[in-house]
Amino acid sequence: MGSIGLFYGSSGGTTEGVAQKIAAALNAKGFVVDVINIANANKAVFEKYDKLILGSSTWGMGDLQDDWENFMGELEEIDFNGKTVAFFGTGDQDTYSDTFLDAMGILYEKVVDSKVNIVGTWPVDGYNFSDSKAVIDGEFIGLAIDDDNQASMTKKRIADWADMLTGQMA
Repeated sequence: MGSIGLFYGSSGGTTEGVAQKIAAALNAKGFVVDVINIANANKAVFEKYDKLILGSSTWGMGDLQDDWENFMGELEEIDFNGKTVAFFGTGDQDTYSDTFLDAMGILYEKVVDSKVNIVGTWPVDGYNFSDSKAVIDGEFIGLAIDDDNQASMTKKRIADWADMLTGQMA
């Protein structure tokens, strides 16, 4: 199945924890997932992978996580043509209802213009928010995690998403 590069940015630890759980779920399905903190990444590391998962927390009023923000110049130089890419995001839909998971949407916007195969869209059902840059055509562009308000749903959401990705990334 090849290896997957899972790149994440995490300031408080939640997104890192979710990244590790996603990797474990996919490893159990036969994938080899390399988990890489974006703070330690570079363009050459990205280009090793044909299958990528990009994850970020959203900060403040819809801001990208700091390490991702610092990496944006390099991200814009990466050739995503022919790659398969999935996204996940962490955020707080109650406190930041009008910018819920915007960081995931910002990453998507940087990648989508390429000839890339986007996989892993996720339903908006079960969430209560007013706006998000991560919603395209009525779905999240990737796995949506709100560990602040819906922590009891995180494990099942990750397992269900890993099941979905198994077919889409094979």
